[in-house]
Amino acid sequence: MIKLTEKSEIIKVMADLLRQGATLTQLSCPACSSPLFKQNKDIWCVKCQKKVIIVKEGDPEPEEAKAPMFSGLEKTLMTKIQNIEKQLAEENDPEKITKLGDTLSSLLENLEKIRSMKK
Repeated sequence: MIKLTEKSEIIKVMADLLRQGATLTQLSCPACSSPLFKQNKDIWCVKCQKKVIIVKEGDPEPEEAKAPMFSGLEKTLMTKIQNIEKQLAEENDPEKITKLGDTLSSLLENLEKIRSMKK
């Protein structure tokens, strides 16, 4: 991802988007208040360099808005669970096994919460 720090660079990118067929919307970015552009059915903030999802009041939040928020965390938790599982298989000390079991239980609870929130 390119870091756009100067206004002139951002304006150049906005102009390039318009030349490529993107349209300037009447909406502004909720994070930085820059104008939003629509390109290929997606709405983008040039300054933040992020896709913006528009949800009408009363409508349920679309899946694509929920997924990115939790997918990284879910992946991290799965990695930690696998690491704890390997440690448990090799450990013989009852106290360490208990601590690893508690940690594993906590990780699994958090994973379950995340998955239920994604539904």
